[in-house]
Amino acid sequence: MTTAPLKIGLLGGGQLGQMLCEATNPDGFEVVILDAEDAPAKRINAHKEHVTGSFKDAAKVRELAEKCDVLTVEIEHVNTEVLEEVATKGVRSASTGEMRTVPVHPSWRTLRLVQDKYLQKEHFHQRGVPIARQMALDGDLDSLKAAYEALAFPFMVKARKGSYDGRGNFKVKGPEDFAAAIDALKGLPLYAEKWVPFVMELAVMVIRTEDDEGNLQGVHSYPVVETIHEDDVCKTVIMPPRKVGVDVCAKARRVAEEVISSLWGRGVFAVEMFLLEDGTIMVNEVAPRPHNSGHYTIEAVPNLSQYKAQAHAIMGYIPPQLKIEPAVSKAIMLNILGGALPDSHDRLVHLARTAYIEGVNIYLHLYGKASKPGRKIGHITFTSSADVDLEQTIAPFINEVDKMRLDRINTSSTTMRPSAGPSEPKGPEVKSSRNAKSPLVVVTMGSDSDLGVLSAGLDILEKFGVPYDCTITSAHRTPARMTELAHGAAGKGVKVLIAAAGGAAHLPGMLASETTVPVIGVPIKATHLDGNDSLLSIVQMPRGIPVATVGINNSTNAALLAVRILGSYYPEYQEKMAKHQETMKVEVEDKAAKLEDVGYQTYLAEKAKK
Repeated sequence: MTTAPLKIGLLGGGQLGQMLCEATNPDGFEVVILDAEDAPAKRINAHKEHVTGSFKDAAKVRELAEKCDVLTVEIEHVNTEVLEEVATKGVRSASTGEMRTVPVHPSWRTLRLVQDKYLQKEHFHQRGVPIARQMALDGDLDSLKAAYEALAFPFMVKARKGSYDGRGNFKVKGPEDFAAAIDALKGLPLYAEKWVPFVMELAVMVIRTEDDEGNLQGVHSYPVVETIHEDDVCKTVIMPPRKVGVDVCAKARRVAEEVISSLWGRGVFAVEMFLLEDGTIMVNEVAPRPHNSGHYTIEAVPNLSQYKAQAHAIMGYIPPQLKIEPAVSKAIMLNILGGALPDSHDRLVHLARTAYIEGVNIYLHLYGKASKPGRKIGHITFTSSADVDLEQTIAPFINEVDKMRLDRINTSSTTMRPSAGPSEPKGPEVKSSRNAKSPLVVVTMGSDSDLGVLSAGLDILEKFGVPYDCTITSAHRTPARMTELAHGAAGKGVKVLIAAAGGAAHLPGMLASETTVPVIGVPIKATHLDGNDSLLSIVQMPRGIPVATVGINNSTNAALLAVRILGSYYPEYQEKMAKHQETMKVEVEDKAAKLEDVGYQTYLAEKAKK
């Protein structure tokens, strides 16, 4: 049996490195880290041989390699040329002057491949793995036009290298987006990818083992999880996925194992996938390292978390007959993202430290990072084997996370609004709450002729400071656009859809049939039937597809109902609604007092003058 290496050299010392050190320290493995002096992993793992510097610096990587028996990575954006050199030609010993090769796991070949997302997916496609259709781009107008001809709208323009958490991506819905896409991603190597109308994002962590000659020994997959993203960042990881059959989960694990079998080296890999409506599993991308979607394994699979598996795999300690069994029946991991203020997360952390839920275990992980808006600074894992709805049980935690997100959105919107030029007289500042990137409410209509009716509701959303977006979507003329809006709403953090339509008024009902987000229908008075046809079309939905319906042309009530729904997530909207209702009450009482005081003739006369 091969002697396991004693020292692991780790390129990168962030939270993933921190959790790797926490998992391997009890086993007596030494982890030597190359990163900045104050990296989180260094703060919890003192070692006299740590290297300070960039993990992309070839000289620093050689310095690390000379001290260690094997190299691994916390992040794939590393210098693969020097890793190839270290693994194939070797590194010179400072004490003896002799050259010594140092294994790199996962292999530098794998790291180089996955760094280029276009080549990564081409590699999988050539091996029969399902991926979205894609094509390389030159980054100019002609190449975007060619992408449209090959892929049709909508499609994604993505940076081939260096992108993560949604950065480096731009959705092209039509020709009007060409210039903006080029401007947003200029100077980067790009590719275009057909937009995939998925119903769910799934992920599978996979352990890969091979012998010292590089021959594959085995792949071992963890349970499938559902990943929920907001603002292009993972918010929640759920094990097992909601409303997904065991056959689909088994298929996802097989696809993930097939993908990782085609790569090189030992270690833990994350495979991110799309689940389509017909049950098809489509691979999105691979991360050759422990991953956010695998944090839940620390508590759910305590005998072999993804971090312990990473160390044991690269050392050759994973048995060929391994079967990964979670210790609990369900788990949810909730990311803690920095809020609008440095202490925005304090209430959530306090809740995690003090809450007691019967049958549920709560585990708080803080990374020791300074809080910045949207930055991953920790996570909370909930596990249970009890007969409980875990997602519903932890609603107070999710509400706190949603509130922090709302504060980030509102703060970002305020700081991004343009101010008047210095030569212009200052008038009352008008702040719009419209936020096309991160709306909580999306208002849509079948035709721009409906906008006049909807303006009253839009005014309400502005009054309450609700982040919203507004668009035109026809159930009959643009059904694909309508389906795209419905399928993508929940994943973007949208909490309510308001849909207005006249005549047959199919839009609200069709949206409701394609989304899990609540839909409020506004019937429009657009025909000789005075809107009664629209009202009946919306309110008489078949059992199982509910649509909340307001009165004809009453977009005001639609917006007020949306605010009340948001109040279930965000307490500040409950407070604003209470103030609104109190204001209405006072107004009515004032009018009643005046009518009683002056009599109806004077009251009407004064009212007519207004």
